[in-house]
Amino acid sequence: MKSDFQISIESSKKNIIDIAELMGIPENDLITYGKYKAKIESYDTQLKDLDSNLILVTAVNPTAGGEGKSTVTIGLSDGLNRIGKKSCVALREPSLGPVLGIKGGATGGGYAQVVPMEDINLHFTGDMHAITTANNTISAIIDNHIFQGNSLNIDRVVFNRVMDMNDRSLRNVSIFSNNSKYARLDHFDITVASEIMAILCLSENLFDLKNKVANIIVAYDFDDRPIYVRDLKIEGVIAAILKDAIKPNLVQTLENNPAIIHGGPFANIAHGCNSIIATKLAMKHSEYVVTEAGFGADLGAEKFLNIKCRKSRLSPKLVVIVATIRALKLHGNISKDDLNKENISALELGIKNLEKHIENISKFNLKSIVALNIFESDTEKEISFIDEWATRNNVVLSKTEVYSKGSVGSEDLANKVVKLVENSESELKLTYSDEESIIEKIEKVCKEIYGADGVEISSNSLEEINTINKLGYSNLPICMAKTPLSISDNPDLTGRPENFIVKITDVKLKSGAGFIVVYTNKILTMPGLPKIPNAVNIDINENNEIINIF
Repeated sequence: MKSDFQISIESSKKNIIDIAELMGIPENDLITYGKYKAKIESYDTQLKDLDSNLILVTAVNPTAGGEGKSTVTIGLSDGLNRIGKKSCVALREPSLGPVLGIKGGATGGGYAQVVPMEDINLHFTGDMHAITTANNTISAIIDNHIFQGNSLNIDRVVFNRVMDMNDRSLRNVSIFSNNSKYARLDHFDITVASEIMAILCLSENLFDLKNKVANIIVAYDFDDRPIYVRDLKIEGVIAAILKDAIKPNLVQTLENNPAIIHGGPFANIAHGCNSIIATKLAMKHSEYVVTEAGFGADLGAEKFLNIKCRKSRLSPKLVVIVATIRALKLHGNISKDDLNKENISALELGIKNLEKHIENISKFNLKSIVALNIFESDTEKEISFIDEWATRNNVVLSKTEVYSKGSVGSEDLANKVVKLVENSESELKLTYSDEESIIEKIEKVCKEIYGADGVEISSNSLEEINTINKLGYSNLPICMAKTPLSISDNPDLTGRPENFIVKITDVKLKSGAGFIVVYTNKILTMPGLPKIPNAVNIDINENNEIINIF
């Protein structure tokens, strides 16, 4: 089979104006970037009674064996269009960090991709750079304010700089003025973990974004009183920097179906969902909208439901849980070197990971369907085991082959999704209420979603929780930052861990975005590059074309 990159480059793309027309978006509402990508100028998020069916795609905890969540998400939307339903896929934008690091691209794979993949993975329409610039403008103004006399009496800065790259050298940096008048320790996060990214994804419009930016706490004064962006009087310029970045991006799938890609927060250290604007815009123009949330259901889906849905009043009609036999075997504690060997006993143990995610989705009072993403190494006996397990446990299962067959490989999944949606009357039930305490919210997620016996909260985290309570922000939802490799906070505990305690090491208020980040174990907000990064493979040919993205 051809490589993902070859398939993408050789695909027959339509002019983006024609793709917009399919959705009912007029040409004068587009800001085009060449022939195949555009920003949508006119968007309306104050939409009531949306008739579109929102489908959330999530997965088991990721493994080295691969799951193909984005691939299935794109393939399902193509499949829905194939069976006569008007569907649009809504995805997050890739970060340069993973693209040039170890993960590679984020535009699907095989015959279920969004294109032009080389543009989407590298710079796209400049949203990531605008977010980075907006964030670092705030940092520059803070330090300049201190240098120029510090009339606000800034003592402790809590707003970090960012960069859209995995650069471990910038995790801790010292900042000095030219005359050594002022020095302090600063930190860089990756752009997708920034509060500005979260605000862009959770805003309804540019005015809402400006208000949220104004409400960011950037520092505390000598009397431990909060200092906001509005105190620096720069929310206006930040909104101006982001005036185009907030507009959703329109591209297409390999099968020339619409795809809206906008916003890109990581799900292990941020809320892991594309923008509310993009989701609602897709719902305005489509019968079905297929979107995904990052990593496993314990991270992306939990935050999609408890944060994004809480704030936007959206609710998915159905949740698709992607799994592979390879991933389930790795959750059954086999070696990566033995992945291609048939192993039913490993499947029996590893499938408990999938069972926990199914249970969790049911706790939200939502229906789910398991999409088994088929690999060539899967044996008939292994596939039969999954079929029998699904029948025995009343699990709706669909075997998908979108990677090798495109929409043809998702017809069964698309038909089952439509049937389930048409017979669904479920109402979303959140894990916790706004009124519960911060500690109660943490305990509920850790116990109900992760299956922990309890939580251990560090003394500094308790102090920060006390500060948040005093400031009046205890009603905000929590955004858990933890490893994606396990349902627990320990990446070595695969499958369905039991008898564990979640360790809370830090808590940070994101008053602008409107949530509280709760850090577990040792979570890094600035990743590092691997020994041989994917960057060494990417090149440009004699025709000035980017090659070998992944």
